[in-house]
Amino acid sequence: MRRYGKHTDEDDIRTRPNRKGNRPRTNIRPKHDDAAEGMVLTVDRGRLTCLVEDRLVMAMKARELGRKAAIVGDRVALVGDLSGQKDTLARIVRIEPRTSVLRRTADDDDPYERVVVANADQLAIVTALADPEPRPRLIDRCLVAAYDGGLEPLLVLTKSDLAAPDELLELYGALGVPYVVTSREELESGAAVERVREQLDGKITAFVGHSGVGKTTLVNALVSLDRRRSTGHVNAVTGRGRHTTTSARAIPLPGSAGWVIDTPGVRSFGLHHVDPSRVIHAFPDLEPGTEGCPRACSHDEPDCALDQWVADGHADPARLYSLRRLLATRERTEGD
Repeated sequence: MRRYGKHTDEDDIRTRPNRKGNRPRTNIRPKHDDAAEGMVLTVDRGRLTCLVEDRLVMAMKARELGRKAAIVGDRVALVGDLSGQKDTLARIVRIEPRTSVLRRTADDDDPYERVVVANADQLAIVTALADPEPRPRLIDRCLVAAYDGGLEPLLVLTKSDLAAPDELLELYGALGVPYVVTSREELESGAAVERVREQLDGKITAFVGHSGVGKTTLVNALVSLDRRRSTGHVNAVTGRGRHTTTSARAIPLPGSAGWVIDTPGVRSFGLHHVDPSRVIHAFPDLEPGTEGCPRACSHDEPDCALDQWVADGHADPARLYSLRRLLATRERTEGD
């Protein structure tokens, strides 16, 4: 058996022919400095609709991105056919760093993380005051996900003609979350739409809520007629709504620099991905008091320094109660 040394420069060494006649593979990838900037508006079975300047461009993810996926709200770089004409396809070659991320898991024990929206400024948590009944535990979970992902929360209470909002607002008053209360009559007259629009102007806002709360109805009232989506009704037997929105979609607000992102209705909002230690960052009046806490403090145990911090008058006791209620949501099942 013939052996070769370190310097195999003999002419008779066999090399595998390149049957395809193309260039050999290389680890050097193009930088795509001339790529156009765009924003992902929808994702549908591997095809992404992107806004490039004033054109809607259909695109697909480039192979070089590997498993990294683009989601609604992402800022991306595209190459290829950017004309936006029918039957054309561009390639997404780069996903820009995200300023915020809204994530959830199916359940608290589900390790599979679902990224819902990227680069949103705020999260509008839409809940009905009746038909279906409000679910404070789901609201708490959405608040935790907002704080963890870098989004400012906004509470939108619908159907105030069926029930008063006072009890629910009292529950979240200590958190200082901005809110808007709407009724069906006000939506039809446009009065409620203007109040909501004031909170959205100049921002990218993701709307989330369980089915039947009027989330898509509200979004339809905010956007132009040609961009409206279908809506459903609440099941009279189960008290739950039907899923009429099946995918997230970014829609521009007419006459405004703002965007709304309508997401599918959720019936659970798992927080497996959330590190409880990060929730305290949403409570700047309580965070300094954690310096005296024992290591790995859960902030709900006898030695927690926050109790003394509040007793000394540095923060409102209702704020500590709210923090502990939010931290406890990860340990609870999805209740009412």
